[in-house]
Amino acid sequence: MAVQFGRRLRRGATTTAVAAAAVAALSASQAPGSPLVASEDDQPAAGATPSDDNAASGNSPYFTDLPPLNTPDKPGASVDLPVTGSAESGIPASILAAYKKTQQTVAGTDAACRLPWQLLAAIGKVESGQARGGRVDAQGTTLSPILGPALNGQGFALIKDTDNGAYDGDSTHDRAVGPMQFIPSTWETWGQDGNGDGRKDPNNIYDAALAAGRYLCAGSRDLSLAADLDRAVLSYNHSDEYLRTVRSWFDYYKRGTHEVPDGSGVLPAGLGTGTDTPRSGRPDTTKSPSPSPSPSPHGSTTPKPPSKPSPTPTDPGGPAGKPSYPPPTPDPTPSQTLAGLKNAGTGPLTATAGDAFAERIKVRARNGFGGPLAKVSVTFAITGDTDAAFAGGKRTVILATGADGTVTAPVLKAGEKAGEFAVRATATGTSLPAVSYPATVTARQADAIARTDTEKLTAAPGATFADIEVAATYKKAVAHGVAVTATMITDDEKPVENDKGPYFEEKDGKQVRSLTDLSTDADGKLVLPKIHAGDTAGTYKLRLTAEGGATVIIELTVEAAA
Repeated sequence: MAVQFGRRLRRGATTTAVAAAAVAALSASQAPGSPLVASEDDQPAAGATPSDDNAASGNSPYFTDLPPLNTPDKPGASVDLPVTGSAESGIPASILAAYKKTQQTVAGTDAACRLPWQLLAAIGKVESGQARGGRVDAQGTTLSPILGPALNGQGFALIKDTDNGAYDGDSTHDRAVGPMQFIPSTWETWGQDGNGDGRKDPNNIYDAALAAGRYLCAGSRDLSLAADLDRAVLSYNHSDEYLRTVRSWFDYYKRGTHEVPDGSGVLPAGLGTGTDTPRSGRPDTTKSPSPSPSPSPHGSTTPKPPSKPSPTPTDPGGPAGKPSYPPPTPDPTPSQTLAGLKNAGTGPLTATAGDAFAERIKVRARNGFGGPLAKVSVTFAITGDTDAAFAGGKRTVILATGADGTVTAPVLKAGEKAGEFAVRATATGTSLPAVSYPATVTARQADAIARTDTEKLTAAPGATFADIEVAATYKKAVAHGVAVTATMITDDEKPVENDKGPYFEEKDGKQVRSLTDLSTDADGKLVLPKIHAGDTAGTYKLRLTAEGGATVIIELTVEAAA
């Protein structure tokens, strides 16, 4: 069943005027044709969906409640506030934990993005009222699905079904799903497993928050920059009004918040107690959009101006204490637009098993003019059947380009598995072509192998030979970890495995005359397993072959019986 939607907007709709002047400033209506901070082309290509849906939520409705005029705490004071703080600043425990965990996770893989958890909290507030006040189970999954209205083109975007109802239960049109309100097609691309249960569930706050974090950080965004933060928010819901609403909550949460028990968070106006009774997702047309006053954040029908003005979440600026927002920025110019990645001079990648590749992988980001582009997030990923890894054992790393547009991957180390694989460099979160770097791992080799002593090897029938030790070298240096094959051979012009004479013995007592699982130690030496003489007198040959082609023939003499 779908959650009730209270005062929510559709794209292009205007808001009701708010009585208090400061609140009215924060909720200034979206004038038709007003400029947006980001262009349509700025949306993450990997999350692109049908026309009229260029946003994570499909530009579906959202709650328009604004923060109270009083701030949670004084600027610069501790954010660890007691539960007795402002009710609006309280965030349910599981929801708050998911936001903070996402910030930490993203910081470990895409530090250049600088994702603040308060931005996730602001989006979660306007999208679902913090999962309907924190109505989630112990794993962070909503107690019942949170679904937006059908995006059927009647007051909202027209998005026909893309998931056969798998996520939203609607096989005709798509609906935004879960506490972060992803449309199914976007979730299919950006969905994450944030709680480590092996599933990507849009109804789980840990999964949904991490997916939102990855989506907001797409491309080369640095969310510590106001313009990049605005573009990220607009990529979620392409509306100036949405941006203003999220911005107001973002600034509010940055001034302080506190944890409250799950299920006890403040619900948006019109959501009531968060029951699952569905209602139409179409805009409420029973009330005139103006001049009726809007409900205050605390549900009062007649807003009263405070006796003493309180500081607003943003620093007042301009006439009448109107909060200042970053001015809309123009669409990115070709010099600011990522056009692609290219190899920045990386040579052939070859290494011997267990060694580090001498060559470092380097990539350059290019703008629309072919020049360098800084702060582009690049993902280096090892692909193919190999145990090679970057320093620290990682198979995937994410780094940002420098001022010259280049970034160098960490040292690549070959594993023990010989063969070919590749490293792919992609612009994180985009569908731009990847740059592929083929790599080859060769097995450890020896160009010489010989016994460490020259004593003749003899044994009586039924006895065993003395231990045989050999040493392998490569270019006169110790060849450690080199694979060696030992085979008893005939004395023919073209020797084959001998079925008579000396033999090795396996653990189960089975006689074998060939061993393939041998290798030299750290000193390049190898002591062969015990060799049994057998019962037939004569002179026999043992051939040792090292990886790389080096061989040695060792004679074994079984003496005649006395």
